Amino acid sequence: MDVRQWKTDENGYVKVFLYRNGLQYAVSRAPAVFPVEGGAIEVAASNFGLKRCHFVSDSGVERQMHPDVHSAEGRRARLDERRPQLSRLIGVVSIVALLVGVGLLLQQIAVPILRIPPIAEQVGPVEPLINLPLWLSISLGLVAALASTERALRMRYRWWLDAAGN
Repeated sequence: MDVRQWKTDENGYVKVFLYRNGLQYAVSRAPAVFPVEGGAIEVAASNFGLKRCHFVSDSGVERQMHPDVHSAEGRRARLDERRPQLSRLIGVVSIVALLVGVGLLLQQIAVPILRIPPIAEQVGPVEPLINLPLWLSISLGLVAALASTERALRMRYRWWLDAAGN
């Protein structure tokens, strides 16, 4: 399987490539189902990574597919296998970074809305809870981008954390 977020068709759908013995066998847009011997391969993508990449046998048994060891996802999976504590720490840091980023984003959206005259008359004057210097805002944005990349490489979709990528 090869799912590249930047390879879209003319309508903006993510393309999914199925390879067999090193040769391209089929192409579809996500979500995709490829019939194969003994079952089917199901692939679904979000805006930031894979939601699902499973082999489903004819009897209904599902098994998550493993990434290529040379891909970024494969290297992240290998870190998880070889250094599980470090992997967990990186995962926790990325979740915290994303939650902080979401909180700051909500503030940046709410304050201007609450300053609209008809709304401001009802709720009174509103000031941001946190005023960050520009360098820190930019740094936190970069950290949130790295954290979202880490989430995508884990190949584990959680609706409550990754739902923005539907």
